[in-house]
Amino acid sequence: MKEGLQLEIVEKLLNDVSIPKMFKVRQRFVAPEIKDVPAEVRTAIEQANVLSRIKSGDKVAIAVGSRGVADLPIITREVVRSVKRVGGEPFIVPAMGSHGGATDEGQAEVLAQLGVNEETVEAPIRSSMEVVEVGRLENGLPIYTDKLAYEADKIIIINRIKPHTAFRGKVESGLMKMVTIGLGKQKGAEAAHKYSFKHMDEHVPQMAKIVIEKTPVIFGLATIENAFDRPAKIVAIPAEEFESKEPELLLEAKERMPRIMVDDIDVLVIDEIGKDISGDGMDPNITGRYATPYASGGPDVRRIVVLGLTEKTHGNANGIGHADFTTKKVFEEIKWEKGYANALTSTVVEVVKLPMFLSTAELAVKAGIKTCNTLTPDKVKIVRIANTLDIKEIWMSECLYNFAKEHPDLEIVSEPTEMTFH
Repeated sequence: MKEGLQLEIVEKLLNDVSIPKMFKVRQRFVAPEIKDVPAEVRTAIEQANVLSRIKSGDKVAIAVGSRGVADLPIITREVVRSVKRVGGEPFIVPAMGSHGGATDEGQAEVLAQLGVNEETVEAPIRSSMEVVEVGRLENGLPIYTDKLAYEADKIIIINRIKPHTAFRGKVESGLMKMVTIGLGKQKGAEAAHKYSFKHMDEHVPQMAKIVIEKTPVIFGLATIENAFDRPAKIVAIPAEEFESKEPELLLEAKERMPRIMVDDIDVLVIDEIGKDISGDGMDPNITGRYATPYASGGPDVRRIVVLGLTEKTHGNANGIGHADFTTKKVFEEIKWEKGYANALTSTVVEVVKLPMFLSTAELAVKAGIKTCNTLTPDKVKIVRIANTLDIKEIWMSECLYNFAKEHPDLEIVSEPTEMTFH
């Protein structure tokens, strides 16, 4: 059967599906924000009294990850300047596991895309995938760390603390995970994921403790972001206190997380996904759609429709497997090898599976509506967001108008109008 005839059959099946009008709402969150980030970084480091651990002439590796941490270049630059003030010689190492295609150049490129380069942070970038084995768990799992960092006199970790997308534990995404998986490069990430996310809550702290014992990690600079992905808190933690302090910060980070204030959604339309948005392309903590059974939370969503990839993800569609429908344009933009590298390392393959793709964004949305099993079309609860990082203003279908009007944390900012597609 020719492609044109196939498309004609699909379009015919969706012809009678109507898309309800949508209205825009503003979600209100309690969102404290640090106004002077450079000053807060300096204050945090001074209060922790950790610079005394650096001797003049020490080579200091500063580990920076692949996530879009708010003000990352500024935060990194201030750590660099603090190290220089006490006579240390700082350099930046990528701490991102297998990201960036698991290559030296790819990881340096990821940092550059995040605004972290030699000019902005005032320190050289040294990227290598070479690792050193520093120990093993009792079950035989090897523990690796970046060779350049291992050979430095001191190591500093910079990372945001937040809920993970695939497991729950006392520590999730933060300093200890970066010590084990980020600094472990591809081999370390592969080892940490070997027994799946089921045991990650045990393995991450155990592996991190060994890395801290065997390497010169002196402190970590942790950030917590508010609901609008702006810095809400910055704290420096001595390495020996990671295990005791990070769980408290994780609980605080969970309280600051944004959410979609509709618990029951028939169709969630997401304009774009990407690795710069979330490790899973779209944050499961926002969508309620997880790749493993070891994490939960978020709304009950029956169908997810993805309309595009971010420019900064460069074809990495990791997370597209969470969607039920997407577009032919997205399919043609996917660089399969990038997502496959992540999936093979993490052992989570669901995230790179391909959903049904339609020839246009409109048809993809109609497919979501047709298959969401709502008997009355005018009652279909649709929510549309730009991406899972940007949910301050979202769109809702007309049947949710009274719900939004009565909700104390929602403000209606437009009248219902036809859904548009770019």
